[in-house]
Amino acid sequence: MIYLEDLSKRYGSFVALDGLNLEVRPGETLALLGPNGAGKSTAIKALVGLLRPSQGRALVGGVDVWKEPVRAKAQFGYVPDRPYLYGKLSGLELLRFAAGVYRLPRARAEARIEELLVQFRLERFASSLIETYSHGMRQKLSLAMSLLHTPQALILDEPMVGLDPHATRLVKDLLRDYSKDGRAVLYATHQLHLAEQVADRVALVHRGRLLALGSPRELLHQHGSADLEEFFLRLTEDAGASQNVQA
Repeated sequence: MIYLEDLSKRYGSFVALDGLNLEVRPGETLALLGPNGAGKSTAIKALVGLLRPSQGRALVGGVDVWKEPVRAKAQFGYVPDRPYLYGKLSGLELLRFAAGVYRLPRARAEARIEELLVQFRLERFASSLIETYSHGMRQKLSLAMSLLHTPQALILDEPMVGLDPHATRLVKDLLRDYSKDGRAVLYATHQLHLAEQVADRVALVHRGRLLALGSPRELLHQHGSADLEEFFLRLTEDAGASQNVQA
């Protein structure tokens, strides 16, 4: 459902992504892990059409994001780590605008908007201007907007930032359950416990390269780690030491 092939991004001599290959299968939730500067957000921005890769391909539902951007973007919903929304619109107005962009029939759009406002506990604030929303409310509105058209793939960058406990639980359930029925979820996170709880597979990226890929249980068994934190620290430290020796 989501496919990255030899994806690279260079800024002069700096390599942000170095031939990343990754696949998220239908029916799967995959967590993208890595330290700051590992290339997680770069990979996601290249995947959703915000940052043109220097090399390689990004496909969603078999459609090349950079060759057929409109068709590809109809296949997925995207939530950035920092949602930048139109502050002078109300939440309801923004959702109606997004429904128009996705060309949803009006009756279906109104029913879906009402459903999502209730799901994310935003119905009382639907007519309020977005500039009055807290960060957590904006994050929830972004999630609602990404789900309007019931996309086949859901792509999220640090989805838990600024959420209250209720919203955190709701998003956990979403990450775990949305991939059912043949859909796919890809999310980048620093929260290792979140990956252990809701991911079918974990991809660890370091310095733009894929270091490890597998289910949390498989990775812990292969590397003799007690939990994902120990696994994460061990592999990234070993990879960093190896690259420093080579340099």
